[in-house]
Amino acid sequence: MVLGWAYSMKIIEEDVLIVGAGLSGISAACHLQKECPKRKIKILERRNTIGGTWDLFRYPGIRSDSDMFSFGFKFKPWRNAHFFSQGGDIRDYVHEAATENHVFDYIEFGRKVVNANWSSADKRWIVNVVCEATGEEEQYRAKFFMCCAGYYNYDKGYRPEFPGEENFKGQIIHPQHWPEDLDYTGKKVVVIGSGATAVTLIPAMADKVGHITMLQRSPSYVFSLPSVDILTKTLQKTLPAQLAYKINRKRTIGLAHVMFTSCKAQPKLMRRFIIAMMRRQLKGSTVDMKHFTPKYMPWDQRLCLVPDGDFFKALRSGKASVATDTIKSFTKNGIELNSGEKLEADIIVTATGLNVQMVGGMQLSVDNKPVNLSEKMFYKSVLLQDLPNCAVVLGYTHASWTLKADLASGFVCRLLKFMDKKGYDVVVPQAGNVEKVNELTVLGGLNSSYVMRVADQLPRQGAEHPWRNKQDYYHDTQTLLNDPVDEKGLLFSA
Repeated sequence: MVLGWAYSMKIIEEDVLIVGAGLSGISAACHLQKECPKRKIKILERRNTIGGTWDLFRYPGIRSDSDMFSFGFKFKPWRNAHFFSQGGDIRDYVHEAATENHVFDYIEFGRKVVNANWSSADKRWIVNVVCEATGEEEQYRAKFFMCCAGYYNYDKGYRPEFPGEENFKGQIIHPQHWPEDLDYTGKKVVVIGSGATAVTLIPAMADKVGHITMLQRSPSYVFSLPSVDILTKTLQKTLPAQLAYKINRKRTIGLAHVMFTSCKAQPKLMRRFIIAMMRRQLKGSTVDMKHFTPKYMPWDQRLCLVPDGDFFKALRSGKASVATDTIKSFTKNGIELNSGEKLEADIIVTATGLNVQMVGGMQLSVDNKPVNLSEKMFYKSVLLQDLPNCAVVLGYTHASWTLKADLASGFVCRLLKFMDKKGYDVVVPQAGNVEKVNELTVLGGLNSSYVMRVADQLPRQGAEHPWRNKQDYYHDTQTLLNDPVDEKGLLFSA
């Protein structure tokens, strides 16, 4: 129990406690410093460096699958002309943002958050933490709690068990745990999966391997965009950096919004358009279009974006191929498919996705009563229903993660300033009679496998504003940054 920790551990008092030093956590810290300078903040990060996803994943070719002008922080210009950037460049960018804003002064590394309990008597979040290097226990007592730990398990990616795995004599690798010394030169490689990771690995590895095959259970939409365009470069050369970034950012946000809303408004038309674009990219190759004709509509699952058609170039070169089938069994030398076809492999990469995990896997409770997240809704997609002084930052599923993280942090700052001005200590989102929509999780209407596997564990959405997550940047900008803070649904107390 929470009380049992207090006798043997160091206790630290904070105003705002942030969990996670990835994109969301760094964004939150920068916003709080600028907008709420009187607030004392602390960031707890389990790993020993910042960057989150962009430091954890080190597989070949890792890059953003959102354009960098919307993926970058609103307060720090992305100065590179490339729309899509490599993981190393993103890590450098995040480190620069943290250094320029002195965020490292507020981070405690190597801290695993075990549980967090709101104490109504103390009007504090009691957060129990373990320093993983020493095993020392610590307790943080915070007036406001922000969880910026993302939405997947950092310890273990999703990795189904395949029949006959024990027979395979080669290496089996998950991209989330890529070996630094892996040599795949001249090897036969099979990548299981068809999502963003798979379409990144194929072109990144194609030049060195003997042959690489993407084995997919069903086709995905893969859309090619230029990595650099003339207008972007012209604006960066002729305008001050901040102004050029602002214009490029507005432009790319608008284009992504039009693409998404068009897919939802005219799914059949957009389906034909995207398939036609894929067919054009494969012109002159022997690749059968059955591998690129999905059964679902665009944005029912995430759209895979590739820069300059590099994925399709790898297929056209003959060094890469696609197989659409299901696995019968692993064999000594590869994989046997249910169609009878056999894929030879020295290395099998299981790009099978991630394990969704809310709030970093910690147990949340209120007055020592555990919170069941699947019974809760999000207020304006930032605050959790019935949890006092608690924000959970989640990015968009159809646009860049950072867009939403910046908006959420901006809203938290507005909320804290409002509470300070009015003399309030506590705010609780209460839904009243708002109907819960069980078919919609907090991640929206995606039917991607990684969402469906844990759909029964995720927070729900409400039938109406402010409990409905529209996944709309323009709507959220109005709601989070411009509408009154004290709208219906929030209960304040002093």
